[in-house]
Amino acid sequence: MKIEHQKQEHTGSYYAATVNELTDYPALEGEHSTDVCIVGGGFTGVSTALALAERGYSVALVEANRIGWGASGRNGGQVINGLRGLDKMAKKYGDGVADTLENLRWRGNDIIRERVEKYSIDCDLKDGFAEVAVKPRQFGILEAYFEERERANFPHRYELWDRNKTCEMFGTDYYYGAFVCYRDGHVHPLNLCIGEARAAHGLGASIFEQSPVIGINHGKRPRVVTEHGHVDADSVVLAGNAYGQLEPQHLSNLVFPASSYIIATEPLPEEVAQEINRDDVAVCDVNEVVDYWRLSADKRLLYGGACNYSGREPKSIKSYMRPRMLAAYPLLRDFRIEFEWSGKIGIVLNRTLTVGRTGDNVYYCQGYSGHGVCASHVMGEVMADAVTGTLERFDLFAGMKHYRTPGPQWIGNQIVALGMLFYRLKDKL
Repeated sequence: MKIEHQKQEHTGSYYAATVNELTDYPALEGEHSTDVCIVGGGFTGVSTALALAERGYSVALVEANRIGWGASGRNGGQVINGLRGLDKMAKKYGDGVADTLENLRWRGNDIIRERVEKYSIDCDLKDGFAEVAVKPRQFGILEAYFEERERANFPHRYELWDRNKTCEMFGTDYYYGAFVCYRDGHVHPLNLCIGEARAAHGLGASIFEQSPVIGINHGKRPRVVTEHGHVDADSVVLAGNAYGQLEPQHLSNLVFPASSYIIATEPLPEEVAQEINRDDVAVCDVNEVVDYWRLSADKRLLYGGACNYSGREPKSIKSYMRPRMLAAYPLLRDFRIEFEWSGKIGIVLNRTLTVGRTGDNVYYCQGYSGHGVCASHVMGEVMADAVTGTLERFDLFAGMKHYRTPGPQWIGNQIVALGMLFYRLKDKL
């Protein structure tokens, strides 16, 4: 299979326009040798590289475009606990792994906060995330979240808001209640990813940009090959997620790219920003096909969602997303939309991370299904453990069963789209 790549700079997002620094790591040329070679410069790859560099391993990270170019640098910036599929893992493995799974659920929040402080990463990290009901019947979901925290004696601040409090805090009568957790939060994701890459590089990791990998030669020391060079390593980690094309004989038709869309308004007056989000928290509804929004550091409303699973793209993201924003916030009708962008998320049919090995020493991790900021940091640590010989957490994920759709990927995307149509209809009823 020939892999076609067109090297690209960042998309025209709000994040790219407000990035703290432009990365300019060299392209891979010539021969290199290292302990671990990582393919992919998003959160999974960068987090794995930093975890390994902190332990003293030599690392080479190879990115086709720029650090944070994919979903890691253009997502909603919501720092939310959990990994997709933990409930299925609990059912498969039983009570004996309950503590491990609970630790995995919150580990990403801890890693991000620890690294932001340790490496002085300027990424607008703020506490607070609200899940909101857009229908009266959904308030029971929020009550269940609150009761779960109560039973667990959760040590961080959390609140359940009735409709009146929710309307007061968000300046709209669109929502019927909210559950707010202040251990979760939001962040400028591209600045976080670039800051972590800088930290890994400072600890000795080699980073190569604009270096699409065209193949992997397997063996005792696999070789990662680009157009102008290669890296020989003891182990390889594939961290391409929705953009990954390598190892098709093992990984094709397991993860399906779906588009998500975000718009950003012009900076809002302080009084408007206060009216629509008094606590400056990230927000996501509890529909099956979610919308999400938050305020940026300069008080723009960043509004995203409307995930497209079929591969058909709207002619105008702004025209597609603005009516959804105005349904919740008609008072923003007269404010300009200054940025619009999309990105690919990796969808797995059973919504459980696809993790494993091809051979003995080529590892992969993909399929966050739209919940990747915290989860990718957890999995960076898990992958670093695995390649250095500690497999307990890795094996929990690798032991999960996945389904491969027949035929070309396009057919799989239509199957996913058809399945999600059911959930869209369910949301509307």
